[in-house]
Amino acid sequence: MDPYITEWLNLVIRFAHLITGIAWIGASFYFVWLDNHLEKPPQWKTDKGIGGDLWAIHGGGFYEVAKYKLAPEKMPTTLHWFKWEAYTTWITGFLLLSLMFYVGAESYLIDKRVADLTQLQAIALGIGSIVIGVGLYEALVRTKLRNHGIILGMILIVVATALSYGLTQIFSARGAYMHMGAIIGTIMAGNVFFGIMPSQRALVKAVEEGKAPDPTFGLNAKVRSTHNTYTTLPIIFIMISNHYPMTFNHHANWLVLIAIILITAAVRQYFVLRHFGKQKPLVLVGAVVATLALAFLIAPKSSQLTAEQKQQTVTTEQVQTIIEQRCSACHSNNNTDDVFKSAQAGIVFSDISSIKQWAPRIKARVIDAKDMPFMNKTNMTNDERDTLAIWLTTINQETGK
Repeated sequence: MDPYITEWLNLVIRFAHLITGIAWIGASFYFVWLDNHLEKPPQWKTDKGIGGDLWAIHGGGFYEVAKYKLAPEKMPTTLHWFKWEAYTTWITGFLLLSLMFYVGAESYLIDKRVADLTQLQAIALGIGSIVIGVGLYEALVRTKLRNHGIILGMILIVVATALSYGLTQIFSARGAYMHMGAIIGTIMAGNVFFGIMPSQRALVKAVEEGKAPDPTFGLNAKVRSTHNTYTTLPIIFIMISNHYPMTFNHHANWLVLIAIILITAAVRQYFVLRHFGKQKPLVLVGAVVATLALAFLIAPKSSQLTAEQKQQTVTTEQVQTIIEQRCSACHSNNNTDDVFKSAQAGIVFSDISSIKQWAPRIKARVIDAKDMPFMNKTNMTNDERDTLAIWLTTINQETGK
């Protein structure tokens, strides 16, 4: 596919995914807040079957919201459903995953240093991992374990850890993270499709037929809705993780991912408790401390030059040759890379001056983290990285840094 067309498809689908995701997450956050802020209604409302109500002000007007314990006596003429936000978020997400990691498998999903896969093998493994992950969740959540939240949660973390490890053994780090996100996102959409919506339809049907609603439907929907609440922040992180290689480029990236999932879930727990009027600042403090500890543990070690290397002299011609051969395909005014047709991150290496301008970034990404060139497409050698490191040390001494 023409790279220019791919870029436009990427932009349009990503934009749609972002908008629908905001709508879904926003509605989810609002209803969680709503449920947790309902107050005991006056007696006349209780007599009508209302279990809780609240007053709010927004946009220059007052709103009165009431929630029935089960259902009203008569179904209203207009009933608003919240489902398409979830479905369109999943659809656009899968389209984006397919465009970037399946159509562009050889650029984003397959890392020959991890596993030598063909495009078809990578696609099959990617879709298979989503089916397996969602299948395992559905099998577990349909058992009596759904009545034991803590035990089920611990089992799901073990499953997630196993999936995270397995994905990082077959895909590029970015591809592994995104497929973990696809698994979680599909589970969330599945919770709406398999649990929440059937429960709501059963509730509506019972009211229309004048029957008492079966409370088990509501309990099933509640369990799945709770799971969606705690996976919201983890999936948002995974959505943006593509831009932060210091998280997925670590040798234990599968463990880093699980740590961040737990940290972000803890942050969500803090706000859920706060909605109930329970102030548990230690939960939030713990999440912050855990984040700082994680950042410290996965920080790339600065490359150390040997005494012999420190005595070597590197010319600007050597540096320019390395940059031209290994970096300019993606960072020039006229990119030659088969995928990236414009200078990535706006970084252009046109002369020695521009190379010096981006020296700190070169040190961080090429020397320390070693995640550039992208999946080492241009086959930069360790000797070349050492040459750049020697040169960077020299210019730092010249500038007094």
